[in-house]
Amino acid sequence: MEAINEMIFLAGLLLLLAILAGRISSRLGAPLLLVFLGLGMLAGEDGPGGIHFGDFKLAYLFGSTALAVILFDGGLRTHTDTFRLARWPALSLATAGVLITAVVTGALVCLVMGVGWKEGFLVGSIIASTDAAAVFFLLNLRGLALRGRVSATLEVESGLNDPMAVLLTLLAVTILISPAGVEPLHLLLELIQQMVGGVIFGVAAGYALVWLVNRLDLADGLYPILALSFSLFVFGGAQAAGASGFLAVYLAGLILGNRPHKADRLIRRFHDGLAWLAQIGLFVMLGLLVTPSLLGPYLLSGTLVALGLMLVARPLAVFASLLPFRFTLTELTYISWVGLRGAVPIVLAAIPVLAGVPNAQAYFAVAFVVVLLSLLIQGWTVGPSARLLGLLAPPQPEPPSRADVDLPDGSGQLAVFTVARDSEAAKRGRGKLIIPESVQLLALIQNGRPVRPEDAHRLQPGDTVLAMGDGSALAVMDRLFGRKVDTFDEDRPAGDFQIQGDMPAMAVGGMYGFDAGDDPTQTLSDLIRRRLGHDPSLGDRVRVGEMELIVVSLKAGEAEVVGIDLTPPATGWAGFRQQLQAYGTRIRRRLSKPRHRQEAGGD
Repeated sequence: MEAINEMIFLAGLLLLLAILAGRISSRLGAPLLLVFLGLGMLAGEDGPGGIHFGDFKLAYLFGSTALAVILFDGGLRTHTDTFRLARWPALSLATAGVLITAVVTGALVCLVMGVGWKEGFLVGSIIASTDAAAVFFLLNLRGLALRGRVSATLEVESGLNDPMAVLLTLLAVTILISPAGVEPLHLLLELIQQMVGGVIFGVAAGYALVWLVNRLDLADGLYPILALSFSLFVFGGAQAAGASGFLAVYLAGLILGNRPHKADRLIRRFHDGLAWLAQIGLFVMLGLLVTPSLLGPYLLSGTLVALGLMLVARPLAVFASLLPFRFTLTELTYISWVGLRGAVPIVLAAIPVLAGVPNAQAYFAVAFVVVLLSLLIQGWTVGPSARLLGLLAPPQPEPPSRADVDLPDGSGQLAVFTVARDSEAAKRGRGKLIIPESVQLLALIQNGRPVRPEDAHRLQPGDTVLAMGDGSALAVMDRLFGRKVDTFDEDRPAGDFQIQGDMPAMAVGGMYGFDAGDDPTQTLSDLIRRRLGHDPSLGDRVRVGEMELIVVSLKAGEAEVVGIDLTPPATGWAGFRQQLQAYGTRIRRRLSKPRHRQEAGGD
């Protein structure tokens, strides 16, 4: 009984310390996941905590469950437009990219560790996939605004590539412990079963869960529990049937998050907190699982493998997989660099240990070193590298203070907005606001008193607006009531000035001296789409003459506002040097600001 109480106390203490340490580290710019991992190592056998934990079976069970929760939450937060924009590039990375990474990294492991090709392929397969937990959190935690297609590709790839990594790892383990080996045809059929089965399970489960939420009359607190239990049921059922549970649970979350139902806000808020809990618990547990004193013999080999993965294997896989999709050189470079490794490789490294593969502990140690360096080097540079390569998207309006109530029949939501200062609503009269037809303004509170919406000529900061509509239409209202941000910042992601995307391209071309074709009906948005060769996304740039057109904001898949950059950065090596010099100048300016304030105060 005493031991159980101590375990509960230690679990609560570790979670509390993880949250507090994460709060402190975010101010220093340190990757949160690295902090959670380090905290687990400090609490482990070699650290001050002295906790002994070496149960790989329990670690694999908890790790798989936590990853299922994180992937389901990632699907909930992925918009269908984002998935549609990046599905084919992400699928290419999740299949061919993972295979190329495993093969190239496996060859590097053979050279560095002096092992055979079978062992090298095993280690390469373990660390071949990017980690959904790391990518979702590091790209979204600080509100990093990347170009839409780049961000979408990284996020969707991390949600889709686990099945291939799991399959390759199981294949490598089978080759090592089975004298008969594996037939290529059997491998191909198993891959098809994993992918197709995961899609079928995920899509069916997603629609079934939407139907259940809308049909069952439950207490509010039970709807998130229903979603959680159903997602774990789907994950386990798909895995038991030989399909990919990781892919199934991600797609189930994607469908639930993009279909109308009456418990949308309840489920999102619950799973956001639950994903944080899974993330903290997962990385703290993985830190407990490793014994730092035993990593010494593998630090050099693990470091060399990590550098080879970051600088050789991942770039080769990205450039080969994304060659048909018309990404720019800077975009390919960034996608190559942000190939974050996290919990997935460590969880997969437990498979050969459980299977009794010789020297499995050594492969686990190498995988851990690779993850540690990936979080330390790549995780710390996610934001700076985006600025260095000029891949920041134009800033969007900050969302206003908003509370939502789901309508019982699932037909829409009631939303309570608070008008922010410097918002579009505060600057314009109410009659000048473009409000979606599906949104109905129900009430307005000004100076603490209710006012009929038709009687209000202006909206003031702090006013409360009650509106009813569907989720997508209410998201448009966020832009009206949210605080506008300055698009003319030092990174210049929105160019020198902005114009409307529905302006005739010929007229704008004649004004600024670039060839826009001879079609008088073609708009700037049409021109951007034609030059890109795909649907425009936030932050896309198109070169026209001596300037660039930038997608500043989107509406219904079209470029609503277009920025014009009169002096765009150079491309290639010259452009990289230019960005590097500009980034260094910005860093020096930021470092000099506190000193100036102190000098002023001293006078």
